[in-house]
Amino acid sequence: MIGTIRGTVTFKTPEYIIVECNGVGYQITLPLNTLSNLPDINNEVFLHIFTHVKEDNIELFGFATEREKKIFITLISVSGIGPKTALNILSTLSPDELQSALDREDIAMLCRIPGLGKKTAQRLILELRERLPKQAEQKDAVFEDTLSALINLGYKKPDAILAIKEAQRLGFTTLEALIKESLKHLTKH
Repeated sequence: MIGTIRGTVTFKTPEYIIVECNGVGYQITLPLNTLSNLPDINNEVFLHIFTHVKEDNIELFGFATEREKKIFITLISVSGIGPKTALNILSTLSPDELQSALDREDIAMLCRIPGLGKKTAQRLILELRERLPKQAEQKDAVFEDTLSALINLGYKKPDAILAIKEAQRLGFTTLEALIKESLKHLTKH
């Protein structure tokens, strides 16, 4: 099973790209949001990969972040949502927009996705409400994990909180990025 790939983009279409890695060209299907942010041909790319195996076919799906990949996997686990529909969802809405639509139970926003009708949108909301944590819970969990890591490294809680808030203000959101940026702030003071 392929989990990630780092290689050179050798071919690009709206449907897929080919990434050459150690002399092998891998055909990878991507959401349009990821595709639009890829480097030009002959440049290096790093993607998180989901390998979809069916009886007669093996497909690779690529994502810019691990979060996108997890959302894709969760989407295809919903009855009636296959890889094509899941890609349409992630091509139309960013992970935050999708999460927001699910949190608000915004059927109208979900129905704007090609291939997604009202019944499927309702099923998505019903099934994913429990599986995907609400945005606020997600952000709180990352904040708390970062805080715990900094305290375990010996920093005082009030200093760590200020450093994390500063890192968030600068746009860092993942656990790893928040820890690194917070440590830069803490070592300056």
